[in-house]
Amino acid sequence: MSWWQRLAAMARLMVGLPDYDAYRAHMAQHHPDRAVMSERDFFRDRQRARYGGGGGRCC
Repeated sequence: MSWWQRLAAMARLMVGLPDYDAYRAHMAQHHPDRAVMSERDFFRDRQRARYGGGGGRCC
């Protein structure tokens, strides 16, 4: 991974965007028997985990 890719990944984590490539690598290494979520499903799952599943309100 180049310094630019590492910097971009760090910036995404700082603003709360999960890293799909890191998720795929983790799943391949640690859970090869499990299905990998699509990028869209992964993003939605991380949003639900961060903000909860109700109504779209932050407060």
